[in-house]
Amino acid sequence: MTEENNTEEIIEKYEPKRHTKTGFYYSFLTVVLLLCLIQIGFGAILNISKTIAYRAKISTLTKIRDNAENRKQDLKEDIKLFSATSTLEGIARNNLKMAGEDEILILINQPQNTEHKKQKKNNKKKKKK
Repeated sequence: MTEENNTEEIIEKYEPKRHTKTGFYYSFLTVVLLLCLIQIGFGAILNISKTIAYRAKISTLTKIRDNAENRKQDLKEDIKLFSATSTLEGIARNNLKMAGEDEILILINQPQNTEHKKQKKNNKKKKKK
């Protein structure tokens, strides 16, 4: 029996060490797993926020693109309108005061100086009174 008692005592001496080693090992693994879960959580939050920001940028860029395409179509229509000779002649006659071949351009200027002088005279008369 003494031999059995000795072996039991030896086993009891080693078991607490073994138990503390496994406990430390499990607690270390728990801490590592918690850190991994925290990292995954932050990564997911960052990815979600980036996708929201990118979708907002995509929507603004599509609006800008659509506006640019509409402007492009308007400019193409304007080019077609201005390339016609009749519209060019109309612009030249009305805005630039030009005349075509076999035409005589007559400009009638209305004297603005006489009206301006009359107003000055009226103002002077009112001041004298």
